[in-house]
Formats: sequence, C-alpha cells, structure tokens
Amino acid sequence: MLTKFETKSNRVKGLSFHSKRPWILASLHSGVIQLWDYRMGTLIDRFDEHDGPVRGVHFHKSQPLFVSGGDDYKIKVWNYKLHRCLFTLLGHLDYIRTVQFHHEYPWIVSASDDQTIRIWNWQSRTCISVLTGHNHYVMCASFHPKEDLVVSASLDQTVRVWDIGALRKKTVSPADDILRLSQMNSDFFGGVDAVVKYVLEGHDRGVNWASFHPTLPLIVSGADDRQVKIWRMNDTKAWEVDTLRGHMNNVSCVLFHAKQDIIVSNSEDKSIRVWDATKRTGLQTFRREHDRFWILSAHPEMNLLAAGHDSGMIVFKLERERPAFSVSGDSLLYVKDRFLRSFEYSSQKDIQLIPIRRPGSNNLNQGPRTLSYSPTENAVLICSDVDGGSYELYIIPKDSHGRGDTAQEAKRGTGGSAVFIARNRFAVLEKSTNQVLVKNLKNEMVKKSALPIATDAIFYAGTGNLLCRSEDKVVIFDLQQRITLGDLQTPFVRYVVWSSDMESVALLSKHSIVIADKKLVHRCTLHETIRVKSGAWDDNGVFIYTTLTHIKYCLPNGDSGIIKTLDVPLYITKIYGNTIFCLDRDGKSRPVIVDCTEYVFKLSLLKKRYDQVMNMIKNADLCGQAMIAYLQQKGFPQVALYFVKDERTRFNLALESGNIEKALESAKNIDEKDYWYRLGVEALRQGNAGIVEYAYQKTKNFERLSFHYLITGNLDKLSKMMKIAEVKNDVMGQFHDALYLGDVRERVKILENAGHLPLAYITASTHGLHDVAERLAAELGDNIPSLPEGKKASLLMPPTPVLCAGDWPLLMVSKGIFEGGLDDTGRGVDEDLEEAADADWGEGLDISEVTDLQNGDINISLEADDIHEENDEEGGWDLEDLDLPADAETPKTGANARCAVFVAPTPGMPVSQIWVQRSSLAAEHAAAGNFDTAMRLLNRQLGIKNFSPLKSQFVDLHLGSHTYLDAFTSAPVISIALERGWSESTSPNVRGPPSLIYNFSQLEEKLKAGYKATTTGKFSEALRLFLFILHTIPLIIVETRREVDEVKELVIIAKEYVLGLKMELKRRELKNDPVRQQELAAYFTHCNLQLPHTRLALMNAMTVCYKAQNLSTAANFARRLLETNPSNENQAKTARQVLQAAERNMKDTAELNYDFRNPFVVCGATYVPIYRGQKDVTCPYCTTHYVLSQQGELCAVCDLSVIGADASGLLCSPSQIR
Repeated sequence: MLTKFETKSNRVKGLSFHSKRPWILASLHSGVIQLWDYRMGTLIDRFDEHDGPVRGVHFHKSQPLFVSGGDDYKIKVWNYKLHRCLFTLLGHLDYIRTVQFHHEYPWIVSASDDQTIRIWNWQSRTCISVLTGHNHYVMCASFHPKEDLVVSASLDQTVRVWDIGALRKKTVSPADDILRLSQMNSDFFGGVDAVVKYVLEGHDRGVNWASFHPTLPLIVSGADDRQVKIWRMNDTKAWEVDTLRGHMNNVSCVLFHAKQDIIVSNSEDKSIRVWDATKRTGLQTFRREHDRFWILSAHPEMNLLAAGHDSGMIVFKLERERPAFSVSGDSLLYVKDRFLRSFEYSSQKDIQLIPIRRPGSNNLNQGPRTLSYSPTENAVLICSDVDGGSYELYIIPKDSHGRGDTAQEAKRGTGGSAVFIARNRFAVLEKSTNQVLVKNLKNEMVKKSALPIATDAIFYAGTGNLLCRSEDKVVIFDLQQRITLGDLQTPFVRYVVWSSDMESVALLSKHSIVIADKKLVHRCTLHETIRVKSGAWDDNGVFIYTTLTHIKYCLPNGDSGIIKTLDVPLYITKIYGNTIFCLDRDGKSRPVIVDCTEYVFKLSLLKKRYDQVMNMIKNADLCGQAMIAYLQQKGFPQVALYFVKDERTRFNLALESGNIEKALESAKNIDEKDYWYRLGVEALRQGNAGIVEYAYQKTKNFERLSFHYLITGNLDKLSKMMKIAEVKNDVMGQFHDALYLGDVRERVKILENAGHLPLAYITASTHGLHDVAERLAAELGDNIPSLPEGKKASLLMPPTPVLCAGDWPLLMVSKGIFEGGLDDTGRGVDEDLEEAADADWGEGLDISEVTDLQNGDINISLEADDIHEENDEEGGWDLEDLDLPADAETPKTGANARCAVFVAPTPGMPVSQIWVQRSSLAAEHAAAGNFDTAMRLLNRQLGIKNFSPLKSQFVDLHLGSHTYLDAFTSAPVISIALERGWSESTSPNVRGPPSLIYNFSQLEEKLKAGYKATTTGKFSEALRLFLFILHTIPLIIVETRREVDEVKELVIIAKEYVLGLKMELKRRELKNDPVRQQELAAYFTHCNLQLPHTRLALMNAMTVCYKAQNLSTAANFARRLLETNPSNENQAKTARQVLQAAERNMKDTAELNYDFRNPFVVCGATYVPIYRGQKDVTCPYCTTHYVLSQQGELCAVCDLSVIGADASGLLCSPSQIR
C-alpha cells in the first residue's frame, strides 16, 4: 500500500472523491463534514449543520454540489463554492446510511434505517419514489454506473437489485398524453416506478454493503458473517458465484477496483484486504493497530482509494504507476505490459524489444521499479520488489527490433538495487551485509566492496562510481580506489538525475530537490508542497522537473518557476530545445512543447549575457507582474521598465532606477498629488531644479516652492510667490516670503494689516523707517513698546545661493546597455520641454552613448587607451638587435660539397631570453633571472624603490622556474626552463611563459590565515601575513580580467589590515599617553575590515574610551557597534550598558583629534586623520594616504614604494596587455 495522505479526526463514516479536483469529503461521527485537499494535505473547509453522525456523503459529477445524510433524518444538498447548504430533503423516518447522486439524471438515492430506499429529484426538491421491500435497516443503496438499476444491502440478510426503468421513462420523458393518463392512474392506484428485479440470499447475517462492477454484470457484497460474496446476474436471474473468506469480523464495505481485476474490502477487524477477482484468492492485507474500518471509496478517474476508520482516514494507492525507464543517447528504454520497449526520439518510433517474465507470486507491487541499460553490450537490468528485492539481467538480441516475441530466460539474483557501473560490469547492493557485489554479464561475482554508510539503495554516478543513499545522506563512492569522493546531507532521495556532461546532479526527494556538483558540493535546494515526480537537464544547464500538477524549472542559483500545468502526472525522460519528452502512467511517450522564454531570459540575466537579454526584450512576449517583481528583486529596475504598461508601476520603477525623465512622463499620465510629491523628492535628490519646481507647482505646494526659490536664488519668482500669497490671503506665507526677500517695508505692511501694531512699530523703528514708525506711534498713543538699550540691529538678508545656474552638476555617465538599446525617449521630449517652462533640463549632461559595447562598460574603451600608452613606453623589446655570432664564423658549404669536418649547429636563443623579450610582467623577468629589468619594471609600474623585502621572492621565482639535470660527472649540470601550461601536444619550437611558484590561491589561503590570526588577537602574526601578501602581489600573474580585479581588491584589503594592525600595535606600546591611545583605537575602527573585526575594533575603542571617561565618544562607538547587529550577545549587552551610562553624562573628559561626523582617512606614517577636502599624497602601490610632508618618503605600510611617485599601475596579467 502506498499511502498518499492521512488524517487524524473523529470516526470517519462516509467518503467521496471529487472527480476532477484533488479533493475528498469525509463525513464524521461527530456531525462534521470535512473537505480535504489530499495532494497538498490541507483542510479546505468544514460543514457543520447536521445534528449527530453523518454516515453518507457524495460529490456531484459535474456541478459544484455534494449531498450528505445523517442521523438527524435529514438529507442536505450543499454548494461547496458558496460554502453553504442549499436545501434539506425531509421524508425518512430514521437514520440515513448512504446517499448518492445519479451520474446523469438529477436524482439522489438514499438508504435509511426506516427500511426504505428513496429516490429524490434535487432540482424539484421532491421525493419521486420510495422503494419498500426490505424488512430491516437498509445499510446502503447505489445506482448502477450505466443501467437503470439500484443495488441495496440490508440487515435482513439480503441484497436486492431494483429496476428503475419505469421511473426514468416517467420522469425523464413523458412523451405523450396517453402515457401521462396511464401514469395518473398508476399514481392514484399505487403504481410501481421501481420493482425488485432480484433478491440475493446467501449471507447468514446482516449485509453491510453491496456494489456493482463498473462494466461486468457482477455484484460484490460484504456482511456481518465476515464473508465477501460475488454474485453474477443476467436479464432473468442472479446467482452466487463465490465466497471470499478471511476477515475476522464484520465486513464494513467492499468494492471492485476500476482499473485492476481486484476486489478491495475492509472490516471491523481493523484490516483492508485485497482479493484477486478472477482467482478469488487473497492478495494482500493491510492492518491497523487500533482502528476499525467503516467505509471505502474509489476515485472515479484515478487509481486512488480511500478508507475511513475510527480515528481518521487514509488515501492510498495499491501499486506504483511510474513506468521503469532509462534514457540512453537518442533512445528511451521502458517497461510496459510485461514487455521491454524502445522509443527513438528523433524518429518518434516505438518498438517492442523483448518480453519480460511475469512475477511468480500474486502479490501487488511486484512490477519493475528501476531499469539500467548498457548500450555497448545491449544489456538491461530490471529491478523489482519480488522476493524482497531482486534483479533480472536481459541481453537484447541485435535483430530483435520489431519482433520481440520470444521470451528469453533472464539471469536473476537478489539485491536491493542493481545498476551498470561500466560497459560490462554491474553493481548489486546486498543490504544484509551493507556490501556491493560487482558482477559481469554472466552474472558472476567479480569483486566485493564494503560501503562507507548504511546504504539502502545505489545509483549510477559515473563509470566505476556509485551514489549510495541512506536515510538522510548520500555519498559518492569510488569502487576502484574504495574511497568516498563526496557526501551531502539530504532528505530521503528517491531519484537521481545527472546532467549529460556528468558535472551536475539533481537529487529528487518527495518534496524537495537538491542540486549539487559531481563531488556533491551543494549548490541549491528547492522545496515543493506538491510531490516531485521526475526531472531532466536541458542544454542550458537548467533543471526541468515535474510535480503532480506542473512542469517547472530550477535555475543554477535556485530560482524556480512554472512552465506548464499538467492534467495528469508525467515523467520527464529527455529535453530537446523546447520539446520535453515524457512518459505517462500508461507507458505512452508524449512530446510536450513548452515555451522556455521565461527561464532562458532569467538564465541570461543570471549569467550577465545582456546581449541575449536585449534581444529577448525586443522580440519576446515577456510581461506580467511576476517578471517585473523578479527583475526588481534581482536589482534590474531599469530593465523592468521596458515591460511595464501600467503607469503607476512604471513610475515606481523609474524612481527606483533613478530615471527621472521616465518618472516625469508617468507622473503626467497619472497626475495625482502623491506622485508629483514623490517625483519632487527624487528630483531634489538628483539636483534637477527644473523638475522640482514643476512638481511643486503641480501640487500647489507654495511653501516648498518659496523655499526652493530662496535656495536657488530666484528672487523674481520669490516676489511673485509673495503676491500669490497676498491674493490667497495667506498671511503667514506672505510674511515668510517677505523675510526671504529681506523686504522690510513689506513686512511692516503685513504686520500692520494683521493688526500687530506694536510689532510693526518695532520692525519699522529698528530698520530706520522713521516716517512709518512715527505714523504708527501716533496710532498706538501711550502703548508704544520700548526698544532694548545698547543692542545694535542688523538687517536680515537672505544669503546668496552657492549655485544659481539651474541643475546640480552630475557625473558623466555612459548609458547602460539597456537604456542605450531600448530607449524610446526620442518621443515626447519636446512636449516635456514646453511644459516644464523654464526647467533647466538635464540635457546638458554629456551622456556618451556607448551602445555598441556588449556590457555597456565604458571601462573597456578607457582601458584600450591605457594599453596603447603602455605599449608605447614598453614596446621597445621586440626591436632590439639579437646578439648573434657574426656570419663569418659559420663556414658556408656548397650544396654539393661533401665535407668530412663536423659543423656544430647554430646555438639557439636561451629560453630565459625569450621570456624577457616577450614580457612586460616583472614576475616573468625575475623568473628568467633578469633581476635588474624586473626591478625597473616594478619601479615604473608601482614606484617601488626598496627591493630588500622582495629579494627572497626574486630568488625563489628564478630557482622555481628551472630544473637541473646531472649529465656525466665531468660535464656541467644542465639547466632546463619549466614552462607554464606545458603539454605534450604543443610544438617543441613554441616556448611558453615561465612556470611561477606564486599563485593567487596561495594568497587567498594567507588571507584566510591573516583573518584568523586577527580574530584570535595574534596581531604580530596577522601583520606578518598581510605584509607577505603585499610583498608577493607585485610578482603574481593571473589569467583573466576578473582575477586582475580580485588581485587589486586584495591589495586594498591587505593595506587596510596592515595600517590598522600597525596602529593597534603602536597603541599597545603607549602605556602613559591615554589620549593618543584613544585616538589610535578610534582610527582603527575606520579601517575597512571584515564585519567581525570591525565589531572587535569598535568594542576595543568603546572600552578604551569608556575607561578614560570619554563617555560621548564611547557612546558613538557603542551605537555603531549596535548598528552592525552583533551576533555575540555579550557585545550587544555591553554596548547597551555603555549607551545607558553615557546618556546620564554625555560628555568627554579629554579632547581627541577625532571627529566621526567628518569623513577622513588615516595617514600611514603619522597616524593622524586627513579629513575630506584636505590635500594629501598616496602610495602608488598600496594607495595608503599620507600628509603632504611625507612626499618622497618610503611608504610605511607596504615598505616598498615611494610616496607620491609617478607610476603606471599594477600589471599582473597578459590580458591587460593584449
């Protein structure tokens, strides 16, 4: 039994599957009806109107209805979409046992303890027939799936079959008046619509259930005599065929399986039994510990059953429906109906290869589970659960294609699972000993190997390798070397899918997919609520998989989405472009054509293939909220802009990507106050004065507008604003504008008009407007306010703005690939200009449209220029004369002159000389032994003057790039140059660059060690490691541009740490200078360190300042520490305590040379802050900043370069020169 879903509830008395949706109704003894989604495992709804147990429930085939009958004598018809009961049918006089809709007519049949069966019309809501004849409780009644029959079972020990043909004729097609007349007569005189056709007697006790076979004239019944009986009927009579014995208690329910030739019954003996309907023997029994079974229900379309018991219900399948298959090259091998078949993808031809053996036993679930194929030997391994797990080995005859009718005897063996691991070797898992047996095609054991974990299944993992699965882990095991190549913790893995290049693997569990590489290094995990069924890799490296309901994709970074919805579960076998080949549960191969635009688009974005992205945006139909949300989430709002038609979304995206023109366009179309306000805020942030003004005008935000005119110095418009305020009678606004303008007379006038005469008088007399002051004094009479003595008044004038010429200057930017390639900004620009009257538009920006560059990267063009310059400087190598011996020394011999004298061949050029001629990389010169040119290059590129720290590196490079061979004792040692990337296939005349002992990955190891030493507080050790990195980088060579950037990044990291650590070590030496100690601790926190180290530095500085009673500064460090969300609770706690202490007394006892509000860098020699705006000089190599007085000195951080020297920059890759 394969349990698909299980619930825990009150006793379940009635069950019904929905024909289309994955729903099941369960009616409970408590009176509740539950509606479950068995696929998701969720309770969708509950209906609670019956009083007492509900014993019968049934879904309508096509309408959104179901019917229920309970112990309250009521039949209720419900609409599940409206979540309510539509009406109640009354008429039964006792408990109702079962209810069922007719598959075609608007009828319901109900069986009741009042010894009757009633048929109701649910459209007219009336009872149309009462079937009487049983003389005890009627336990069940149901319609025949095709004919006009009803079968019922009763505790009077009989099963009755009723003919309801007359009822159909009467209610469905009363054709003419004569018929109607006879019907009226029969109605008056108790005519019969339904007659008993047969009474089946044979059970010794009450019968609990009877049901029809879906197609054959058979009935099966189950009774309290613990027997299941099969009955056959024809047109005239019905008779008992056989009895199935085995249940130990009352049989509650019994039915024929729709798809297989079996009978399923359940009983109060706590078991479900499966019987072979033709052989009439028991096949299997499933038992529960404590729960009696009451009801069974079969899904009308699918191979699903459900059973209700004392504490809930289970939805289950009797057998797996997944066909065993294996893909090899262009063909698919699979098992269908006892035959091994082959399907060719290219021609879509399906052929039968060979028959395979039927399992000997009658048990269920004995079909093939897995199939493994060796194409070279044409051999197939088929594994099944026969005898607790066994395999069969077939060799497909070469000429069998198309015939496949003669059965061959297979080679068999027992084992948990068997897979081919090489052309003619297969591995079999022996679970009892946890060993793998390797066998040949004669089924003889070749070798044994113990497995590293307790394994319950093995899968192929490349030639000679096995993927072993345990409960919560998988490992890859190499059978040759007997070592584990990789392991990974996973949920229980059911299927393993390798990509065609064997570089990636997908591990499929019931509800999750784990993607890893060939060494089982984890890449991503996906979780699904609906069961995962199968999967395959497409050509782009995207994993396509199916669940019960969908075909979905998973990108390499773990993003997933839906490609297509499925009606029935499919198993993906192979993917060609946009065709997905699948097997269905009937073993048919079907090609499914899908639209893969969405995931290819996302993949291109992920891989930064922007040219493809552009192409797809222009040509493909990509739209929808999901795509926009995805682009926004991945940081591409500017791309999302081109998908969006909705103006509000466009506006939001334009603001997010800083595209003020597009935002303005959308704001005009929306024209709502809130949007204009937000546009104004963004325009102000960008310094676009014209749009700010336009937005404020649109929202009539006069106060902001006035202030805007003040700071941009537009006094004409400010005086206009004052007039507008006067017209609008906005006294406060008018007064503000007068203040901004410095217009004293206007201010006095406003105060006078507002009735503030004393204020008007003071304003006038302070500013020397004596005539006005006298007039006001006369009006005030005795109430003249006195002016303060000895105070000198000054006129309040608005300051002149720093910048009056419209917009702020913005950086010169190149349009990105998306703006350049997609912009349709050409349209509508003129209207915009006219509307924003004197808005000084950002047209002045020098936006160089670098549209033809693939990545929209302006750096590419810049670097190309740099390279020309460098080559001009250093291109002198190729033209130097070679120091060759003069011609005269080589005797010329005539073509035909045979000379006995041996002539030595002309000596070639030493490899080291070739290296030096070809390269402008210092490391290669050092490797060749030309230390002086290497030093010259480093001096020119990085301004290095002090070479003593590099001496050992130079020597190591030179020695490491040569090897030495002993010849004869008398002969000298031969030196041989080692070349980088040498292989046997290269031409002997072509010389490669020297092999180097230093590489970038060593430095990454050093960096990790440096981080670790810093964390543990071994500062001297950390300083040594970071200095080693700085001293080795000038002699590193990497291949790609990306690595060059990483090297440059590493220089900055090492520089920050060296500077910080030197300051910290210096601080520890100063015992009696607390102020300087605090300063150095403070500067340390401004070095750009890893977050854990920054926290430690902040903690350190906070402690030092707190102890020295500089509470305000300590509080600043505590605040900064808390902003980093420290994971260590002690740090957070200490910081909060310091903050609390500081808040009570927010002052510093000593003044420090440290202002955290003003951005600064620290001088590498004097350790003082150089604030933004102060002049400084830098080290050309490590970029440490210094005060001007240090110019020309040796850099104190890297100890190599001269501060302020001219240098062309770090050259560490051939790719920088090409």
